[in-house]
Amino acid sequence: MSLKTLKVLLSNDDGVHAEGIRVLADALSSIADVIVVAPDRNRSGASNSLTLEQPLRVTQIADNIYSVQGTPTDCVHFALNELMKGELPDLVLTGINHGANLGDDVLYSGTVAAAMEGHFLGVQSIALSLVGKHHFDTAAQIALKLVNQHLQQPIPTNRLINVNIPDLAFEQLSGISITRLGARHHSEAMIKQQDPRGHDIYWLGPPGKEQDAGEGTDFYAIEKGFVSVTPLQVDLTAHESLRVMDVWLKGE
Repeated sequence: MSLKTLKVLLSNDDGVHAEGIRVLADALSSIADVIVVAPDRNRSGASNSLTLEQPLRVTQIADNIYSVQGTPTDCVHFALNELMKGELPDLVLTGINHGANLGDDVLYSGTVAAAMEGHFLGVQSIALSLVGKHHFDTAAQIALKLVNQHLQQPIPTNRLINVNIPDLAFEQLSGISITRLGARHHSEAMIKQQDPRGHDIYWLGPPGKEQDAGEGTDFYAIEKGFVSVTPLQVDLTAHESLRVMDVWLKGE
């Protein structure tokens, strides 16, 4: 019988064997019972997609570690509705993502989507991303700090939390900042090539450069060496446009 009272579900979009989720699980295991349910391979950019036309195949690969042939959202959906039904975790953490999820990235990110599924299903959820590929230990320390803060004083809003951590040693961080999402320009042009059989193939171009990256944004915080913590809401309704759209529809 475990003496730990905190239960945490971990998932990601980089795959069950990714360094980020391994480092996160190792760090959290000191304070919590950790269950990992993650895709069997890299599913970056999967957003909130669900697998609907074929069954999910789940393999237990170690104690409390499960590999799913599906998307990040599939993983959290399976974990909360089947694997852990009747005993939901206290928190869902996703990541540590191999790369940033800033600004518009959140619309495409499987890491954010997995956390969003946890939020949909009633569990406080936090998405974690390292803006780089080296200091996963720093990101894990930030995760521990946020979890401990939540234990002492629960997150005071029913919101999904998106966290980005600069790729720096922990002692080099400038601090932690509450931010809003910035925005990018449109992505660059697609890259056209040919496969060995002479057929045209296309690669998505790299993300666009920052457009809205001023003070208060997640981009600005990262640039200045701060951890960016952004509360997200799922309601995409443009509430300020409801009245004017009603007038427009009526032709008034």
